[in-house]
Amino acid sequence: MQAGLRMTMPTQAVLRAFLADPLCERYGLELCDLAGLPSGTLYPILARLEQAGWVESRWEDPEAHVAEGRPRRRYYRVTTDGAQQAREAIAKAYRARRQRVPGWVTGPVGGLP
Repeated sequence: MQAGLRMTMPTQAVLRAFLADPLCERYGLELCDLAGLPSGTLYPILARLEQAGWVESRWEDPEAHVAEGRPRRRYYRVTTDGAQQAREAIAKAYRARRQRVPGWVTGPVGGLP
């Protein structure tokens, strides 16, 4: 993982959205829906992921949005290396979270062992 890339829960949600179909390009509002995040949270995460090389983006063809009467979209795609790093980072964050949570919290009934 690149230094400075925080593996917060929102970042993990964005990465999981990409990893659901790593070959698929997605635009911002679609990612907001998939990750369950507002745009003000999503776009800074996308910028950090792109700066780290985990995600790449492109603007759609200008004629596409004009024909549909909507703003131009920027499409994002997880890179091959980014997908691998994302899987590893999510797994590491999961393991770290499991180590911090006492067993009684994960008990079967209402947090009881």
